[in-house]
Amino acid sequence: MIYFIGAGCGDPDLVTVKAKKILQKADAVLYTGSLVPKEVLSWCKDDAIIEDSQGMKYPEIFSFLKKHKDKVVARVHTGDPSIYSTIAKQIEFLQKEKIPYEVIPGITAAFGAAASLGIEYTIPGVSQTMILTRVEGKTPNPESLENILACKNSSLVFYLSILLLEKLKKKALKLGYSKDTPCWVVEKATWKEEQIFKGTISNIQEQVSHIKGVALILLGDFLKQEETQESHLYVKPLVKELEADNEQ
Repeated sequence: MIYFIGAGCGDPDLVTVKAKKILQKADAVLYTGSLVPKEVLSWCKDDAIIEDSQGMKYPEIFSFLKKHKDKVVARVHTGDPSIYSTIAKQIEFLQKEKIPYEVIPGITAAFGAAASLGIEYTIPGVSQTMILTRVEGKTPNPESLENILACKNSSLVFYLSILLLEKLKKKALKLGYSKDTPCWVVEKATWKEEQIFKGTISNIQEQVSHIKGVALILLGDFLKQEETQESHLYVKPLVKELEADNEQ
């Protein structure tokens, strides 16, 4: 059985109990480079076969999975396997080879960052939509940046885009975003080395120009965390409240 495991976004304590149990019994482990915390690999058996997939191409990954298909295999991805992990291609291969697999979810960086920041992505009256995306660079994005930024009432989270922040800034300002629109960057969310930078779309770049590695960009008025209307779930309807007062 091949298990695709989400190792979370950094803090090893955020790995699910189910994922940890699989790692403890895995005979073979293929993990995604330096982004997987060392503590996660320390849970593996002493005699487990452990290889780093960094630098591997699909044929090499497929070969590893097929070679060890009769064992318990942990294919460890960072964050959650459903986001920027390339598991679709790997699952396609496993299905063709009729090799059984299971996906174990993990905490993606967007949610780890939100926890560190103490924020909510869905603010009544401000944003009820969250968009996880990336700025197009060497890797094409079928959705244009213009279309993404047109969703001004959404909570925007950009993965893999810190080196393209200038492009994001110019496009946002061109499309009418206020220079004061909040723009925050979280570097290595939930890691011990995590750093948080808070600014606006016009000045955030000055704070984070030194970052070359893993970081998230959060953009939008949702970062103000100010409701413009009250939630109907927790606020007593005004009419009923007045009726109750009249009865008294």
